[in-house]
Amino acid sequence: MAIISSNQSQTQPDRQPQRSPRKKKSEGESSTILQPQVESGVESQQEESLRPQNLAEYIGQKDLKQLLEIGIQAAQSRGESLDHLLLYGPPGLGKTTIALIIAREMGVNCKITAAPALERPRDIMGLLVNMAPGDVLFIDEIHRLARMSEELLYSAMEDFRIDLTVGKGTSAKTRTIPLSKFTLVGATTKVGALTSPLRDRFGLIQRLRFYEVDELSTIVSRTAGILQTQVTSDGAEEIARRARGTPRIVNRLLKRVRDYAQVTGYPQIDSTVATEALELLQVDPMGLDWTDRLLLSTMINQFNSRPVGLEALAASTGEDAQTIEEVYEPYLLQIGYLQRTPRGRIPTPQAKQHLGLED
Repeated sequence: MAIISSNQSQTQPDRQPQRSPRKKKSEGESSTILQPQVESGVESQQEESLRPQNLAEYIGQKDLKQLLEIGIQAAQSRGESLDHLLLYGPPGLGKTTIALIIAREMGVNCKITAAPALERPRDIMGLLVNMAPGDVLFIDEIHRLARMSEELLYSAMEDFRIDLTVGKGTSAKTRTIPLSKFTLVGATTKVGALTSPLRDRFGLIQRLRFYEVDELSTIVSRTAGILQTQVTSDGAEEIARRARGTPRIVNRLLKRVRDYAQVTGYPQIDSTVATEALELLQVDPMGLDWTDRLLLSTMINQFNSRPVGLEALAASTGEDAQTIEEVYEPYLLQIGYLQRTPRGRIPTPQAKQHLGLED
């Protein structure tokens, strides 16, 4: 290396020596640009604390809360970890929040990951080996777990060990790695996509239901207090009514209504302010957005309320067929505005009445 450096210096005698990186960092403007200091104000702290911190603060899912309270108290009295838990249901109902609450109630750490990130067996092995006694491992969309990773979970969940095969052929040996006892919390939107061996290893399987308007109103009031926003009871109810029964959506709508009230100069959010803001967002009193209404009006006007196939509906509206089936249809089916028949999708009379397109 010394010889190469010498030759380079002879062929390029006029080359200026590079400035030391340490000396460059000491300059005021460069340091400010390369290393900006972001102040963590009250707003950022509030955004991080929207999730409830314990079961007492958690709103809704009364049956699940009662089961968790009993299970946590029983596990703590025996000095054991909580049994494995499988949560399924539509997105945005609080699966991740429940996992974090379980960890706090048990006084342990919670590691959060998603099944698509665990592509190789060593990915999940690294998580399991580093689990401390009693820790909670939360795997989102667990139905998308790779086959090899899923098979490693079988012995890990039942016997708290990992069985590995080292070598090939006649020289192959089985090595067992013991694990600390942990709690696996799996979350999925498609419980039917889980294999039976994996599903049967969960000690508790619970479905998360949609929230009622009064529960969502309570969530709006709680979130508004954290965000230091004044919301009346009728304003909270108006936002809750349009949130599709989902806490994630109600918090998102509240933030947008708060922005509208702040810009327009309203001191508090009442039903009038909430209605104005949500109409600006094109969210109607039933929680339907522009695309929902487009799907229904297309079936009513263009197809004369006759059965229409998914591909034809997607081509007519310009929406992706999978997006229609997985994002928009579930809520329209839930509120009774859409029917799925062997011949295709049909809008109901309630949908025509809501859109003002009755015959």
